[in-house]
Amino acid sequence: MGAFSIFVQTFSLIVAGIILLWFGYTIFFSPLSPFYPGWFPWRDWRKKKNVMGAPGDPQVCPVCSMKLDRGELVKSVAFPSLTGGRDRLMYIRGCFSCLERAVPRRCPVCGTDMDINDYLICRMFERPGGRNHVHVLGCNHCKKTGNLAR
Repeated sequence: MGAFSIFVQTFSLIVAGIILLWFGYTIFFSPLSPFYPGWFPWRDWRKKKNVMGAPGDPQVCPVCSMKLDRGELVKSVAFPSLTGGRDRLMYIRGCFSCLERAVPRRCPVCGTDMDINDYLICRMFERPGGRNHVHVLGCNHCKKTGNLAR
């Protein structure tokens, strides 16, 4: 056998292997395949399930009471402490659900509906070596006026 025939056999085996890999990939990972990983039940853990929680529970948005997914945070601004203590003033705007979607936003203190520009006024207590604690004082309307029942 010559060098050319060995080259042709090797090249034909490589082409056949590439075709078989493409065929297997298409069978198992095509969106029309019954084996498509997008249809597996354990792939749905990334999709947000609109689950309501109590406003004071951990990992719950205090504005819309939706449970937060892993890694999801509320949009907030924490101001530096004026006294040098461990408590700071904080404004909470809300999570992705209540800022981007049509989820009702409600103040947990006075119970009134909040606009998209409204925010919660909170006190954040920093704990050394642990999670911070947030205490909601009210929204920007009820805290400024001192009126808790509008």
